Amino acid sequence: MKKNNLKLDIFPNRYPKRNYTITINCPEFTSICPKTGLPDFGTIIIEYIPDKFCIELKSFKYYLLKYRNEGIFYESVVNKILDDLVKILKPKKITVTGDFTARGGISTSVVAEYSKKITK
Repeated sequence: MKKNNLKLDIFPNRYPKRNYTITINCPEFTSICPKTGLPDFGTIIIEYIPDKFCIELKSFKYYLLKYRNEGIFYESVVNKILDDLVKILKPKKITVTGDFTARGGISTSVVAEYSKKITK
């Protein structure tokens, strides 16, 4: 397993020449609303086509827990997770979705995507 400064562990993809999708569903995501200081709850869904590496799930769980006490907007948290995963995994393609529970009668879903550029 490979270590890095994000404290996310990765391991080699045994099938890098094959396109296949990994879906990770995290239904107990929590963070703090930076405006009200109240907790936000949601589900984070990661779908990616790995290239050379895959994410180790226990380290990813602990990575998500760091947001529990962080004041951060929905849009920022989804894009930050995407940036961190792209940085470490360098996947062929990845989508991060945040489905957040309703507050004041309004629910929010944020989707951020990345696709590796193909160079000749």
